[in-house]
Amino acid sequence: MRILISNDDGYFATGIEILARTLGDIADVTVVAPERDRSGASNSLTLDRPLSLRRAPNGFYFVNGTPTDCVHLAVTGMLDHLPDMVVSGINHGANMGDDTVYSGTVAAATEGYLLGVPAIAVSLVGKEASQFETAARVARDLVLRFQQQPLGQPALLNVNVPDVPYAALKGVAVTRLGKRHKAEPVVKAVTPRHETVYWVGAAGAAQDAGEGTDFHAVAQGWASVTPLQIDLTHVQQLPRLQKWLA
Repeated sequence: MRILISNDDGYFATGIEILARTLGDIADVTVVAPERDRSGASNSLTLDRPLSLRRAPNGFYFVNGTPTDCVHLAVTGMLDHLPDMVVSGINHGANMGDDTVYSGTVAAATEGYLLGVPAIAVSLVGKEASQFETAARVARDLVLRFQQQPLGQPALLNVNVPDVPYAALKGVAVTRLGKRHKAEPVVKAVTPRHETVYWVGAAGAAQDAGEGTDFHAVAQGWASVTPLQIDLTHVQQLPRLQKWLA
């Protein structure tokens, strides 16, 4: 099995190193990741300049672009074969609910999915992020399951794993995305040059976090697996809009 690995924390991140090592035991792994932290880059492509591809001493490739750039470049120009799967991560921090709209981790997996490759985005939920091995083993379990029993249809899975030892994990739960409260306001500051600058505020707390959501599953000690889709059409609103425009 041939797996393309990427992330949004950068090719030097602890999570991607542990993920590559863990999946390298069961597959032929190629790592193509951003040269620096591109968290929050979402599905952006770099169109205003060329991209460079370099190789680090550890064998990982890195690109001076976004997570989406990395996967797009690898699948459409670098690799001489289509990978069997794209795995993105392991992200340092949650990608649940509304986070998926902004997440570069999810975006890298999404680009693989859009290019016809089954894809998984993996995140470790916890401030300290000490149990990357747990998330890597969950990813490995899912890859092995896919290898032995393919889903039979295009797959884009968003996985969030509690920051606990693997033995303490309750299992894997299939979930839907929850929803966060409105984000915190931007933080205003003044630089030593007396220029006003703004830091984007923290994400809001969980609002829709009931049973069945990714928030609830992770809080209860389960690894959350949420199937995602790309069609943004608000299907229920189509009749109302047609009537409104009639």
